Amino acid sequence: MQRKKNHSGFIHSEPEFLISYMDRHEDWAAIICLVGGGQEINTGEAGIQAWIEAVNKSFPEWHMYISSNLTDSEYAAGKALEIVRQRHDTHFDDNLHLAVSMRSFRAENVSAFVKALLDCNKQQAREAFSKLAARYPIKLTRDLSLAKQWTRGRARGTERYGLVASSKAQRLKPHAIDIRVDVDPVHWFLNGKADTRSSYYLEDAATEFQVQGLELDWTCVTWDGDLRFNGSGWSFHDFRGDQWQNIKNSDNQVYLKNAYRVLLTRARQGMVIFVPSGEPTDLTRSCAYYDPTFNYLSDIGIPVLK
Repeated sequence: MQRKKNHSGFIHSEPEFLISYMDRHEDWAAIICLVGGGQEINTGEAGIQAWIEAVNKSFPEWHMYISSNLTDSEYAAGKALEIVRQRHDTHFDDNLHLAVSMRSFRAENVSAFVKALLDCNKQQAREAFSKLAARYPIKLTRDLSLAKQWTRGRARGTERYGLVASSKAQRLKPHAIDIRVDVDPVHWFLNGKADTRSSYYLEDAATEFQVQGLELDWTCVTWDGDLRFNGSGWSFHDFRGDQWQNIKNSDNQVYLKNAYRVLLTRARQGMVIFVPSGEPTDLTRSCAYYDPTFNYLSDIGIPVLK
């Protein structure tokens, strides 16, 4: 607000500011919010929690109707949900939970699979994968050329495919994937197979910021050492200068985890996941940064391309 609108000292969250507009009505108003879980990928994004906190803090006279499924980890409703349970005008309704994915039309439980995968719940991930594997193919490989070949081979006619990567995937450059290259989403998503700027060329990788809210038919998801499986959970890393550094801020850890949630849920029909093998002579691409992640994905049942 200060940078773009010249409003210094602006202290309101986006939900609080938006609700305040509707609150000016003298009779009544209704606000319908469609908020996805685990979609917060940038500083200042707080998801459904910010809406709950805004109503609870500044608009106590408003009635709030919310899903009773907000206890799942990706919604990050946390303490705010417990507080609003005590409000007289809070109403919980199971029908407000939109459980069917319209993106992955071949398999409704892709989101459940990705959630279990990122929650490191192996058993649930295996069960979810077994339900979708026949209709929604997911493959795993350490060979990027093979991943691209598989992606091209699956697409039919005008079905669109593309390469995606985390915005913190700084050490994919040896594989000719440089996320610092500015990708124009218009060219990437709309141009045809003859245009080197299009997603069809599988050369320019789009990040979570460029593909959030959009979709492809098939994706090649590249997995770098920024998010690493450590045997029981995830470790979070940011490449600074000439080395990886641990991400200690809890919000930034959530943003990184959600970045991979976005990347893993962009495909409508199927995807292949590329995890590099690493390079023993390169300290920034140690095999130890990649092997546990690859083994984890393989262990939950994702078939390996050979």
